[in-house]
Amino acid sequence: MEKNVLEWLEKAGRLTPDNIAYEDENTAITFRQTLEEARRIGSRLAEKITDPAPIAVMMGRTVHTIVSYLAVVYSGHVYAPIDVTLPEDRVCKILDTLQPSAVLTENENLETASKYAEIAKCPVFVREELNTGLTAWPVLNKIRIRMTENEPLYIIFTSGSSGRPKGVLTSHHSLMCYISAYSHMMGIRREDKIGCQSPLDYIAAVRDIYVPLLTGASDYLLPKEYFMQPDELFNLMNEKEITTIGWSTSGLTVLTKLGAFKDTGLKTLKKICFSGSVMPGKVLRIWQENLPDAVFVNQYGPTEATASCTYYRVDHQVTDDEILPIGVPYDNYNVFLLKDNGEEAAVGEEGEICVSGPILALGYYRDPERTEAAFVRNPLVTEYPDRMYRTGDIGKYREDGILEFHGRRDRQVKHMGHRVELDEIEAAAGQAAGVAECSVLYDHDKEIIWLFYSGEMEKRDLVLFLRTELPGFMIPRKVIKKEDLPKLPNGKTDLSSLKSEAGIQ
Repeated sequence: MEKNVLEWLEKAGRLTPDNIAYEDENTAITFRQTLEEARRIGSRLAEKITDPAPIAVMMGRTVHTIVSYLAVVYSGHVYAPIDVTLPEDRVCKILDTLQPSAVLTENENLETASKYAEIAKCPVFVREELNTGLTAWPVLNKIRIRMTENEPLYIIFTSGSSGRPKGVLTSHHSLMCYISAYSHMMGIRREDKIGCQSPLDYIAAVRDIYVPLLTGASDYLLPKEYFMQPDELFNLMNEKEITTIGWSTSGLTVLTKLGAFKDTGLKTLKKICFSGSVMPGKVLRIWQENLPDAVFVNQYGPTEATASCTYYRVDHQVTDDEILPIGVPYDNYNVFLLKDNGEEAAVGEEGEICVSGPILALGYYRDPERTEAAFVRNPLVTEYPDRMYRTGDIGKYREDGILEFHGRRDRQVKHMGHRVELDEIEAAAGQAAGVAECSVLYDHDKEIIWLFYSGEMEKRDLVLFLRTELPGFMIPRKVIKKEDLPKLPNGKTDLSSLKSEAGIQ
């Protein structure tokens, strides 16, 4: 087995040098070109940067961004992708944690990247200027000799409850375990063409970046704006003969809300994976009806467990009110449930979903306190140290070994003397025929349940519907209808924005 992702790239460069590896609206780049460009830029970075700290990559949504990630790896550094369109306050918080050795950017984003490099007190390098000259083989070879499979590969920043983003540090080995298991489960081959939806600084994008290196498949970066125009998006996917997607649930949901499949169908799509949030049954049913021969997979897992740790192949036509299980663990993932007393939950019992195995992240970068709180010793293994990650999610194993998701620990609230699952209210509201998306929040200070939703249904009708589904104490007191729910760059609902609107501290 290869010990780092560069060996995957080099193998693809030997076996299929002229096949397209990555493509966007303006550029298509082969595996050979990817390899050569990454080595050239990596050579220049290695020659210019002696500080071993990570390199922040601040570029747009293009194939050259992916090549730049690989170039950083060749240079012997860890890369940290940062979206240049993020709010300045968030970028500054990320840079404060990261303390990068340099910022790597491109001419198009040089002004913005230079401003942040000045804040971070580090040099800024431009991709176009580094992509010159010959590969410095003695420099790269020296770096590779020292590189191990447990070497850090990237840092992906996620939201932190304290308002300070957490930088999840992941190794080559962990990433390669996941990509191998995911590619095998989805049956991805050299002939496949992947349609990338995820922002390149988001954890889900690692699938679309690294699956081509392992399998020889091609990856097309779908333009972000097309996800508000289903017909344009579907026509492009048909033109590019996209066969495989790994999208956020919200991406599929929004397209359905906007009338996907009414005028234009998908002709080549056969493999569909979704993750990030609970898939509404009524949304999946529409996709299944329009793609009856496609494979649909529900995937679950946190960034700290290298993207996802369980999967469920949907083997039947779902109903509108159906809630899918999250399935079984991928290879190299040990997924188990712990009760509050530290004992393992039995079949049919609820417990916190915990994960162990070689796929765990190395920890949070420059954040030992939060690392020690989240990555702890497995109490079920006493004979030797076994590190595990506590997800904060509640699950229950069925008799057939399938894992069900039962919400977040922090989504269980005490309301009017009752234990209330906010996710249960959300699921009930999501079943209403005129509701497109919904989100439920709780104001602990005022003891008020809030429901935000989008769709055609009127508020009065939604409340009447909920009264047929839920006990009175679970009916939201505040129901807010919106044209659209606010979204984060990764496609998930922006709960902070909704909390601010509701005045929840």
